[in-house]
Amino acid sequence: MSKDKFEQMRRLVEEIIPFNRILGLELIDADGGKASLRFDFRDDLVGNFKMGILHGGVISSVLDVAGAVAVISSIEGDEPLKGLSTVDLRIDFLLPGGGNHFIATGHVMRPGRTLASTRMELRNDDDKLIAIGSAVYRVSTKDQYVLMSI
Repeated sequence: MSKDKFEQMRRLVEEIIPFNRILGLELIDADGGKASLRFDFRDDLVGNFKMGILHGGVISSVLDVAGAVAVISSIEGDEPLKGLSTVDLRIDFLLPGGGNHFIATGHVMRPGRTLASTRMELRNDDDKLIAIGSAVYRVSTKDQYVLMSI
């Protein structure tokens, strides 16, 4: 992937999408249908205040972004992406979401012109597997679904 395309994806993930800014996402890598994101633990991301662990919605959202970025990174050629939306998202919560920072990874299992399938993982700074997920995304290069231009 070109440096220019990576920078556009970084800006999209870290600066343009407001909710990603709230989560504090940082794009580490994205290329060839794979993506990695990092974020730090913060008190305002806690769901279970007694245990001090991540909210399940935070985990789900971060894994959704990891899958979506993996799909974007899998698109080859010059035709710009006009839209990407989540069709189906499944999350399995394996361990409480404790840690100092977290890494979410996504990889495309089946790319497609209309639908793409992904698998995702969330690990903490001790490399403990917190959650896994799978998702299907609708991919569009048609103007009727304009969301972003990468």
